[in-house]
Amino acid sequence: MQLNHYNTNFTARTFPITLICDNVTNAPNIGSLFRIADAFGIEKLILCGENIQLGRKMAKTSRATEKVVPYEITDSALTVIKALKSKGHQILALEITETSTAIHSSKFSDKAPIAIVIGDENFGVSDPILKLCDTIVHINMFGQNSSMNVVQATNIALYEITKQLQ
Repeated sequence: MQLNHYNTNFTARTFPITLICDNVTNAPNIGSLFRIADAFGIEKLILCGENIQLGRKMAKTSRATEKVVPYEITDSALTVIKALKSKGHQILALEITETSTAIHSSKFSDKAPIAIVIGDENFGVSDPILKLCDTIVHINMFGQNSSMNVVQATNIALYEITKQLQ
């Protein structure tokens, strides 16, 4: 018999993870981020940038998880990151750079809360933000493309990080 959310035995849990979205503005992507934030038990979702819309398209994709996931909307990811860093958060960016390391070979610790920064669907995490990060991780890719959808990449990252924190 296939199980559903009424008869599974998953234990609710919250991980010390904040997801910072730097100019992620696509409504279906935002809805999907709410959904995975709920699925992976992250503490908070912070949507940063101008024109962040939480309309009908977002709600359709989120399947009402925006009602249970703590979130905020703010203009500046840079300001949020500086504030979290000053409070002792580990700042981690999900981005392919010259110095990034493969996420599967990275070690994550629950000794301090983690803030994961994901970037704009077209341009990624900005350079000023990358300079503030303690760690930059990427997902190894083996095909022709050098990037994947921001939501799919976030799914992979949250899976790996929460797996290590369990």
